[in-house]
Amino acid sequence: MNTYLTHDGAELHYERLGSADGEPIVVLAGGAAAHPSYLDDLAGLSGVRPLVVPQLRGVGDSPLPADPEVASFWRQAEDVDRLRRHLGLDRVVLLGHSAGTRLAISYAAQFPAYVGGLVLVTPPTGYLIPGGPGVDRVTDARHGEPAFDAAYAAWQTGPEQLDDDGLNEWYGRIAPMSYATWGPAEQAHSQKFRYRFAANRAYFSVDPPDDLAARLRAVEVPVLVVAGAQDTSVGVGPATELARLFPAGEIAVLDGSGHFPWFEQPAAFRSAVAAFL
Repeated sequence: MNTYLTHDGAELHYERLGSADGEPIVVLAGGAAAHPSYLDDLAGLSGVRPLVVPQLRGVGDSPLPADPEVASFWRQAEDVDRLRRHLGLDRVVLLGHSAGTRLAISYAAQFPAYVGGLVLVTPPTGYLIPGGPGVDRVTDARHGEPAFDAAYAAWQTGPEQLDDDGLNEWYGRIAPMSYATWGPAEQAHSQKFRYRFAANRAYFSVDPPDDLAARLRAVEVPVLVVAGAQDTSVGVGPATELARLFPAGEIAVLDGSGHFPWFEQPAAFRSAVAAFL
């Protein structure tokens, strides 16, 4: 495990994966505040380019600051830029998954001169793009599956206990919503997740600025949005609209995938991202 120092003197941890040539890609896990180990090596992407996977504030060995706003997705963009400088990169390519795409987007909005590209994997868009029928169509198609319906009911009620155990228990109950199918392999994958409640709350403690969408229209680097055709968290329509915010945005929709395309459709995911890189 490697470390770097932030602007406020915190020592944050990161892991480096792969021995491929080229500048590394910085990978931002979702959750929010899930330990990044659930990402594995992103379906062998570490064989295409080295991956640098930070443990965000309050996750793993990285401490949670006394001021929760410092651990918000908006403020942690400063940490990403410290990591970029620590790695000796003039510009950084960021790959974010789920809630991690919020951090990737906030970095691009605040440090546009230092971002070389974005890969936004199954990005929730409600804070930028209305959900609408893109989500509803996928959700409606899944109703009638017992595991999905139980997960959907749990999603609407929220955690019963507001601490680490309660958050992890709740995510376990809603896990069937996140996959295109719910078989033994998906059930095993869902057991890899571990969330931190305080870090989760801190991550959303700062609202992005009202002009965030306008800022993204000025981000001219290549952007790839990867959507799962069966992702009930995002929907293809909103993901497509997010890609259109960027002047050089494009979208790859992977059939047979929910919220975790590198696990559900590894060959298609690796091919799409490798071609983009």
